[in-house]
Amino acid sequence: MSRQAELGKIKKRCFTLPGSDFTYGLNSFLKEGGVAAAIGQWQTVDPRGTAQQRKLQPHYVALNREAVKSGLVTAAEHQAYRNTHEIWRPVYKGHLHHPAMTFPPGTTFGISTRPSTPIYDLLENKYQHLWIEHQKEERERLRLKSKEKLKRAKMQDNHTTILRRYQPQEEPAPLWQLPRFQKIGPHLDTFPSQEARQKAFNAQRSDGIARKGLRGQGIYNIS
Repeated sequence: MSRQAELGKIKKRCFTLPGSDFTYGLNSFLKEGGVAAAIGQWQTVDPRGTAQQRKLQPHYVALNREAVKSGLVTAAEHQAYRNTHEIWRPVYKGHLHHPAMTFPPGTTFGISTRPSTPIYDLLENKYQHLWIEHQKEERERLRLKSKEKLKRAKMQDNHTTILRRYQPQEEPAPLWQLPRFQKIGPHLDTFPSQEARQKAFNAQRSDGIARKGLRGQGIYNIS
């Protein structure tokens, strides 16, 4: 028990040691004779009585390997090689082997047998009918999927959308002509009147904006 600090003095942090007759450490109960017995005699161990003799067995893997290296291939040549050569290896008595596993009684080893196919299903071609039904369902699913893709696709272009999207290009420079051919008028006039001629040219000019070609008479430019 800790002592109470005296009045007006600090608490002492020390312990009182035992007397001179106290022995430190653990008591040894072995009676071997002490120092005199250790000096006077030696306790030795008989190696023949305690050590286990190592047993050897032929190393057939090494023998076969060396026989093949020597060029021997037949069974008789290998047997003759074993009779004239010795390669040994120690015998390990179970300390390196895994312990035997115990299994409960009635344990079946291997893969379980698949249940037999009913003979009535084979006679009625049941599996063929199931495959045909599966193919029909798959085709119907693909048809519905393609139909949904068509609905999600963009609308078909018409003349108005093409005109909105078209970017007019710069007109190329006119081709060079001889001066004597520049002011020659047409020899044929197939329009009934000048007004009909002007309407046709205006319609061609309006429609030629979205067409390919120098004169706007090609296919529609939908790119």
